[in-house]
This record gives sequence, C-alpha cells and structure tokens, in this order.
Amino acid sequence: MAQVVVQDKGDLKALRHSAAHTLAQAVKRLFPEARVGVGPATDDGFYYDFHYSRPFTPEDLVRIEDEMRKIISQGLVIERRPVSREEAVALFSGMDEPFKLELISSIPDEAEITVYEQGEFVDLCRGPHVAGTGDIPAIKLLTTSGAYWKGIESNPSLQRIYGTAFWSEADLAAHLLKLEEIRRRDHRKLGRELDLFRTLDEKGAGLVLWLPRGSRVRRILEDLWKSLHDRHGYKYVYSPHIARLDLWKQSGHWDYYRDSMFSPMEIEGVEYELKPMNCPFHIMIFRESVKSYRDLPIRLSELGTVYRYERSGTLHGLMRVRGFTQDDAHLFCRPEDLASEIEKVLVLVDEMIGRFGFTDRTVYLSTRPEKSVGSDEHWKMATDALESALIKSGIPYQTDPGEGVFYGPKIDIKFHDAIGRSWQLSTVQVDFNLPEKFDLSFRNTQGEAERPIMIHRALFGSIERFFGILVEHYVGAFPLWLAPEQVMIMTIADRHIPDAEALLERLKSSGIRAEGDFRNEKIGFKIREAQMLKVPEMWIIGDREVAEGRVSIRTREGEKTDLVLRDEAISSLIERARPA
Repeated sequence: MAQVVVQDKGDLKALRHSAAHTLAQAVKRLFPEARVGVGPATDDGFYYDFHYSRPFTPEDLVRIEDEMRKIISQGLVIERRPVSREEAVALFSGMDEPFKLELISSIPDEAEITVYEQGEFVDLCRGPHVAGTGDIPAIKLLTTSGAYWKGIESNPSLQRIYGTAFWSEADLAAHLLKLEEIRRRDHRKLGRELDLFRTLDEKGAGLVLWLPRGSRVRRILEDLWKSLHDRHGYKYVYSPHIARLDLWKQSGHWDYYRDSMFSPMEIEGVEYELKPMNCPFHIMIFRESVKSYRDLPIRLSELGTVYRYERSGTLHGLMRVRGFTQDDAHLFCRPEDLASEIEKVLVLVDEMIGRFGFTDRTVYLSTRPEKSVGSDEHWKMATDALESALIKSGIPYQTDPGEGVFYGPKIDIKFHDAIGRSWQLSTVQVDFNLPEKFDLSFRNTQGEAERPIMIHRALFGSIERFFGILVEHYVGAFPLWLAPEQVMIMTIADRHIPDAEALLERLKSSGIRAEGDFRNEKIGFKIREAQMLKVPEMWIIGDREVAEGRVSIRTREGEKTDLVLRDEAISSLIERARPA
C-alpha cells in the first residue's frame, strides 16, 4: 500500500530530492522519448540525468522549469510504495526505462525496493521526500552538462540538468546572487583576462602553462614557502619525475592508486612510471642519511611536481589537473615525538595560510576507514597523537569517522574564503605502513634498531590549486605584497621617458616589482588598462613631476594622490609591500 511520508520542513535534502523528481516528471511530459537515469540531491541543489536524442537547449530549460512550476501548482501527493523485485522489473519494463532496470539488478536480494509516485510519474527511489509537490516553494534550473552513465566512459552518454531548491524565494535569490559572485570570481576567466596562466587543452588537457605574470606570483609563493620551512627546521630536497615501476609496486601505489596513474613507459626493456607521489623518494633519501636517534626528527620538504590521470570530464582549470606541484613534506620521528611534531606542523599551517587572509577554518580528525592496513595499536597511537596535538594547540575540531586514509588517520583543515566557500587545503597524515614496506630503521638510545613513524604533510595542497583559490579569493586583485607588478610607471609624453626610466630602475633596485608603460597613448587609456590588469598603483610622470622630482599616484580602486615626493613615495611603497 502506498503511504505518504512527511519530512521535516527544514530537511533541504528531502526538498531537493523531490525537486529532482519533479524535474524528471517535467522532462517526461515534454520529451516522452527521454530515458531517466538518476537524480540525487546535492550540497547546493540537485540534478537528474537523461538519455535523449539531442542536447537540451537553454530554451528547453525554460520550458522544463515552467512545466515544473505547473506540477508544483497541482499539489501532487508524493507517495512511497514498497514493491517486490518482480513488480519493480515489470513496472519499469513497461515504462521502457533500461537504466532503472539496471539499477534494480544491482539491489541486494535482501534489500527493500521502494518506488515514489507523484501523479503519473513513478521513480525507483529510497527517499526521503516532502509530502507533495505543493511543498516545493522555490526552484531554479541552472545548467546542463554531459555525463556518463555511472561515471564510466564506456557507458552511454547522458545529459545532466542541474537545478537548486530552497524553502523560500529569499533564500533562493541569495543563492543565485552567490552563484553570480562565484562566476565573477572564476579563476579560469580571470586567469585569461589577467594573463596569469593557460591550460594546454587540445595540446595536453589538464596541463598548465604559467605565463610571466602568474609565474611571478607563483615564485613569491614558493620563496615564502621555502623561507618558512628553512626557519622551521626543514631540509629542502629534489626528486626525479619518473622511477622504475618496481618502486611504486613496493610503496603500494600501484595497487591502491593504479587508476589514477599514467600508463608505464618502457626504457631499455624496463618499465618506468611518472610519479604520482613524492613520498617514496623522500623515504629513499631518509635511508641514505639517517643512522641514529640523534638524527631525528628529519623533516624533508619539496615542491615536487607529480602526475595523475584524471578523466577529461573532471578537469577544471587549476583546481583539478593532471600535472601539479605538491607543497610536500615528510617527517620521520620517534614514537615519543609524534604528538610534538604534529603540534609544530599546526603552528606552521597557521603561520603560512594566515598570511593570505584565511583565518576562518574548520578542522577534522579523520579516523580509521573500513579498508585499511596496520595494527589496532598503531592506529590508536596515531589517532591519540593527532587528537592530543589538536587539544594542546587549542584548536576546535570535529571527528570524521572512517575518513582516514588506508595507512593512517589524519587531520584535514578546510579554510573559508572571502565569500564563505570552504576549501580543503592543509592536511597532516600519520603513516606506519610505508616505513614497514621500506624497512626503515634507526638506532635508538639502547643501540637497537627501531622503526620511525612517518608524517605526510601539505600546507597549500598543491601550488596550482592554491593559486586558483587565491585568484578567486582576491578576485584577481592580489594584495600589494603578492601582486605580479606592484607599480606601473606611466609617461604623459615621450619627453618624460628618460626621467621615468631612471625612476623605474630605482624601484627595481629597491626590490619593487615595477614595470613601465611608455607608449605613445593617452594617459587615461594607460590607467584604465593597468586597472583592468589590477595593478595596485600607477605612478604618473608629466612636466610638473619631472620638474619637482615628484609623482602623481593612482590606485586600481580609482583613488588619486597628486605630486608626492619620490623619496616619500618609494619609502612608503617599500614598507607597504612587505609580505603579510
């Protein structure tokens, strides 16, 4: 018998799940030949996948959304009905829904099968849902994209329609405004407009070309990263980009990460592999250098470029690429030093990430997953050390059960940007597995061989992704200390060029990133062009500026300061341009 299951009015997941069913019902009304796939709720909306003979157009989305509103206005009751496997097969066979039949075949024999009905529309579903379509107050369809059935490239190609739903029109309007702000901040668009980077695309999808302006910012990030690591007792190393496949088999990456690794290449009859991780190389460096407990802890750091196979459909600007540089470090320590080393990492995280304005964060302690390696004793020791470090550091945290990596528990730190989005950046992971696989040891205080504990640690995550986050956080307007050019010197006429060139050289010799625009163009045009590139300051040289040894200053925000003495302007700039 069908039953109505009433959900809590605050349950956004139920609301959006019901909106997804309403979307599918509208598509089936307008395009009866369409076959439906799956339609889940997501963190910020919902989607539904369809197999149809042609791509859905923007005009189609308008029609579909109008039909959804008609269904909502009809106030159809949403009813849950348990069915037998035979009934489910007969039902969806009669509806000619092959994707639903495939889903039914994958449901375990002992599991209950349920369908949800609203008017003429029936869907295979576990729920939850609101009581009826009239309880869906605010919806909006957003975009379409391609998708493979079950995410497998060899499966049929489907069309995914995205939408969102909220309990009020005000909440929906606020969300749409945020989406517009996200589009304005899109690092892919800004990266092209500001000449920061390009992706190779047809010449190599997922690979990045750093242009001169973006490369300057990257170099600042790397120099800051290295100087802080020097100060915190890390030793910088370099490792190769490939190694024999045997290394990745010994480390376990070939077994656990093969789907994310490129195919091996044969060199002189031996298989080599592009590195997906830096850790095995750091282990080999440890083996070369460490003999005694007096050598510990060893903190090895590297800005190491790694390569991972990502499906083309998942690539996204700098956020998800196939070649990227991890800001990697691996620490090797005695068991009794584990908690204190983690504390020091947490201090370094704050010292590094806080410089970029990321102060709001959420911290997670991720514990042992179902599929893992290692003894209960090791897992408890590692989890206790991570928790102790968080408590001693006074850092509030949440436990994320079962979300550790297969070789050990971890701390994940998510930082929130200027518009409140959460980004996973820093991570600290404890590993007993690799030291055992590579038979690492040191002589302890009793002169006996003892196994060190290994800590995997990253602050940015990767240079590429962190750079993309920074572009969106600042909307491309980097602070003065981080900007590709801190000053653009501009001349009003050609006769002012010798004086401007001397000032430019003086700024450069003072360590300021300065450029000159001495073209025969109107000064207003030059200012607007520099503002479009988001250069922090423009120093203008004309007749009075030359005669009096001064500059007129304009900022990218449009503020004006006329006729400042050059010594004062340079001293002020040097002070303000210091790294945060």
